[in-house]
Amino acid sequence: MHLLGWLAVSGSALFFYLATAIISWGQPHTNISAPFYVFARFLLGFVVVSLGMGLRRQRPVCAHAHSLIGRTVTNGVAVLCFYQAVEVGSVASANILNMTYPLFVALFSWFALRGERDRFELAVVGAAMVGIWLILDPTRIHGGWHNLWGLVSGLTAGASIIYLNLCRRHHDSESILFFMFGAGALLMLPFFHGSLFWPNPVEWFFLLTCSLSGILGQYCLTYGFLYVTAVEGAVISSSRILLAALLGPLLVADPPLTLAGWAGALIIFAANVALALRRPAPAR
Repeated sequence: MHLLGWLAVSGSALFFYLATAIISWGQPHTNISAPFYVFARFLLGFVVVSLGMGLRRQRPVCAHAHSLIGRTVTNGVAVLCFYQAVEVGSVASANILNMTYPLFVALFSWFALRGERDRFELAVVGAAMVGIWLILDPTRIHGGWHNLWGLVSGLTAGASIIYLNLCRRHHDSESILFFMFGAGALLMLPFFHGSLFWPNPVEWFFLLTCSLSGILGQYCLTYGFLYVTAVEGAVISSSRILLAALLGPLLVADPPLTLAGWAGALIIFAANVALALRRPAPAR
């Protein structure tokens, strides 16, 4: 079962990366914007979770609405910014900067949880900021300041993890996913209804494959953490940084990272590993 956990968490990194690669592959063939991809992912995720709960005769639990709303909103913004980063920049930079979320969890915890302040964690976050700058620096890294979308996705994903911890005190995983997907899709309608349209067969293909990949990544990560330690899971999840840097030029024609870009990616990866060893992070 331990090997199964390793494979599941590794699969989650691959599926999350694949979802962004599909967006990149679809750009020359479709007019689908990032909000449409996010809406499709949430809608399909809601259908999958609802069917699963229906087969088990399980009802969703809403015992702490504030934490569910926080998780839904922050996760929605994180995924939207993540996909927007892919749309306007490179797949590699988007994935690397999205994986800064453990750094922001540590940073938020420093300010919010005075009893758990850790100077080592703060020093790690400070060092990681150098890596983030190396990725963002428009004079050396392709994509320039468009990569701020990726950084915001990491920041809001960090906030989403904080809310996930609150949600898990009162709700099971299926209930959290039920509200996250369902309410997330509904909340997008007032703001992005102009981005939605009836897709043609090619657009259906990209929407469904991207959504399925994202949902499979979510489930692989959630259930993979049942069979591996939190440290192992966090380190394996962070391998998406290296995966994106290596596969970008091969699969999606990303410009290769420069030496500074590789340095930034490795610094962020090392910081995530250091934080995982210091304080294991929960699964997303």
